[in-house]
This record gives sequence, C-alpha cells and structure tokens, in this order.
Amino acid sequence: MKTIQLIFLAIMIPFIGACSDKIDKTTVKTLDIERYMGKWYEIARFDHKFERGKVGVTVNYSLNDDGTILVVNSGYNGSLNGELETAIGKAKQPNPKYPGELKVSFFWTFYAQYSILELADDYSYALVGSSSDKYLWILSRTPQMSQDSLNMLLQSAEDRGYDTSKLIYVKQSKAD
Repeated sequence: MKTIQLIFLAIMIPFIGACSDKIDKTTVKTLDIERYMGKWYEIARFDHKFERGKVGVTVNYSLNDDGTILVVNSGYNGSLNGELETAIGKAKQPNPKYPGELKVSFFWTFYAQYSILELADDYSYALVGSSSDKYLWILSRTPQMSQDSLNMLLQSAEDRGYDTSKLIYVKQSKAD
C-alpha cells in the first residue's frame, strides 16, 4: 500500500506545483486588433533560447486577408551592427470573448499562448506574457520608453507574481 501511495505522490507532485502557480495571467478586456498592428520594440524580456544574444529586437504585426496576423520578429546578433535575423510567424485570436489572448505560431501548426497583460490606452506600450511564467516581454512603439511607463509595467508584472529581476533589457538604437 505504501508503494502505491508513493507512486501516486510522485505522479501528483508536478500537478500540485502547477496548481500553486502564483502568476496572474489575466489579460486585457478590450483590444482593437487593428490598433495593435504595426511595429513594436522589445524593451525587456525574460531570457529564452530563441532570442538569446539578440539586440535591436522588433516585432511587426499586420493583418492578413483571412483575419490572421502576420508576425515578423527581427533582431541583431550580439550588437546593433550584427547580422539581422528574422523569424516569420502567424497569430490568431481564437476567442473574441477573450481579446487579449492570442495564439502565435512560428512552426507549422504548433501555437503558443500570447497574452496581452497590460496595454496603454494609446497603444504605446504593452506587457505580454504566455501560458508559462517563463515568458515575459515589455514592448513599446518607440525604441526607448519613459521611465514612468517602464516602472508602471514593472510594478504590474511584480504584482502579478513575475520575478522582474530576471528581465533582460534589450539594447535598441537611439532613433529609428
């Protein structure tokens, strides 16, 4: 009987950890998808393999005729004079009841959660997460953002349970 209990406990531990997730992933309640389109600069991000070492990172969103979104991520390797790499993907808004929850794919039909957690009224900055607490981005319409706006987004991320000390601040050009 003890062996069965240990096996059950070993199976349940990952689920218990998932249930105790303290990250608030509530997304924005309204989103004008057309206003969200255009160029965004990556101000800060959590480190992850697919952007490691990239600077001058931008993402450009545009609507496709079928209602999906073309996603073009670009960034320079190592320095703003480094080799430019671009990844092209697509996104969709699967449920209009939850406008801040999008799905993004850069590989075939495998989609990842893209959660717009905070968005300026004038669409000048955004805080973006995912279904995992391992991903977080601060985006701006300009290569640099005001310290007040940055502080507000950092506080929001902390209030939601994110460890903002893990953020990497992305070097951007002074003007674009």
